[in-house]
Amino acid sequence: MLVAGTDGSDGPTDAAGGIVDGKTVTDVAVARDALQRADAGTYLRDCGDIFITGPTNTNVMDLAIAVVS
Repeated sequence: MLVAGTDGSDGPTDAAGGIVDGKTVTDVAVARDALQRADAGTYLRDCGDIFITGPTNTNVMDLAIAVVS
């Protein structure tokens, strides 16, 4: 599954979102703590899975693609 999003230039950080797959979470306790603190951005940056596009000047919302076989 791929989930990506962008919020143009109206967000408070330089990140447009994250690219998360089955290899993103290597320590469930650390991931859970980041989510409980509402700080997924720092967690994804530390994992190398942050998605930074630069300003898009659009608000096209989120995109989710799931492939089920």
